[in-house]
Amino acid sequence: MRIAALIVAAGRGTRAGDGVPKQYRPVGGIPILARTLRALAGHQDVAAVATVIHPDDKSLYNECVAGLEGLLPPVSGGATRQASVLAGLEALSSTNPTHVLIHDGARPFVDAALVSRVIDALRTHDAALPCLPVSDTLREHADGLAGDTIDRSTLVRAQTPQGFLYDAILAAHRDNQASNFTDDVALAVAAGIETYLVDGSEENIKVTAPDDFERSERFLSAQQETRTGSGFDVHRFTDGDHVTLCGVEIPHTQALLGHSDADVGLHAITDAVLGALSEGDIGDHFPPSDPQWKGTASRTFLEHAANLLAARGGRLTNVDVTLIAEAPKIGPHRETLRKSVATILNVDLGRVSIKATTTEGLGFTGRGEGIAAQAVATVSLPSSASNP
Repeated sequence: MRIAALIVAAGRGTRAGDGVPKQYRPVGGIPILARTLRALAGHQDVAAVATVIHPDDKSLYNECVAGLEGLLPPVSGGATRQASVLAGLEALSSTNPTHVLIHDGARPFVDAALVSRVIDALRTHDAALPCLPVSDTLREHADGLAGDTIDRSTLVRAQTPQGFLYDAILAAHRDNQASNFTDDVALAVAAGIETYLVDGSEENIKVTAPDDFERSERFLSAQQETRTGSGFDVHRFTDGDHVTLCGVEIPHTQALLGHSDADVGLHAITDAVLGALSEGDIGDHFPPSDPQWKGTASRTFLEHAANLLAARGGRLTNVDVTLIAEAPKIGPHRETLRKSVATILNVDLGRVSIKATTTEGLGFTGRGEGIAAQAVATVSLPSSASNP
C-alpha cells in the first residue's frame, strides 16, 4: 500500500464568523490547519500529504505551514467541495498512490489510532468510513413543535479521514462532476463502492461554529501540562565596540567574548526552553568544540530550541529574562530586545519579559568584567509528548 492524504481546506468557513478563514485561526496558539497537517504528515503509514486551498489563501497557507516538512505543494480548490477534492486527487496522481485518505482541514484533533483503523480497513475493503453511534434521541420538528421520533439504530455520525482505493474514488469523482456531493463516502456509495465502517473518535471534532473554538481550547487545556525550565549564562568582556544582547547589537566600549556571538540573553533563554523539554543545554546541541558554530548568531540556537518545542506539539507560554550588568544600560533598549526575542520565538510580545539589574558593584559583573543573564521559560506541552 502506498497511502496519500488529501486535506480539504479550501472553504470559507462562514459559520465560524467573519475574519480569517477558520482553518488558519489558532487553537492553543497553533493554526487549526497546521495541527491537521501535522497529524496526517506525522503518521508512519502516510507517504504523501497534499492540501487543497482557496486561491486567495496562498500567503495564509505559507505562513501556516512554516516549519512543517514533507508536504506537497498546495492545490487550488474549485467552486464546491467536490470540485476541490477532484482537483486534489488529480494532483496526487504524480505520487502514484494506491489508496487515499480524504480529511477535513478543520478536524485538527484526529489521532494516529483513528488513522490506523481506517488504513487497516483499506487492506481488505475498497473504502472505509470512521463514524460514531448516535446516542441522543432524534426527533422530527415542524413550526417549533416536536414531531415523530426517528429510529437511530441504523444511523451513525460520519467523520474523516475517509479512506478509498485511489483509482476507484478518482474515477467516481471524474464521473460525477455534475453532482454536488458534500461527502466523499456519499459519492462512493452512489458509485457502487462498498464502504466499511470503523470506530471514529469523540475527540475528532470538526471546528465549524464560534463555540467550537472554545470547545477546542478546553479540550487542549485538558490534554496539556505546564513545564518550566531555567537558564543561566555568563560571558566576559573583551575589546570591541558593541555587545549583542537578545539578538540586538548595542553600542558599548567593549564586546563580549565567546565561541558564538556571546549573546548571554539568548543563551539563557535557549537553555531555559531546552530545560523545560528535558533536552539538555546548548552545549549538547551546539558543542563549543565544533568550529562550525564559531561566530554563529545565537538566534540559531534559540530557533532550534523553539523548533524542538513545536515538534513536540508544545508552545511557549512565557519567557522572563534578567540581564545582570553594570553597563551598558538596558532600559533604553528594553522594548527593542523584547521585540527581537518575540520575533525569534514567533510569539506575542506580551509573552516576553526582559529586566535588568546590577550587583551593586559586587562580583565580576559589579567589577565590570562581563555580563550575566538568567531566564525562566514556561511551556505548555501535550501530556503524551512529555516523555518522548
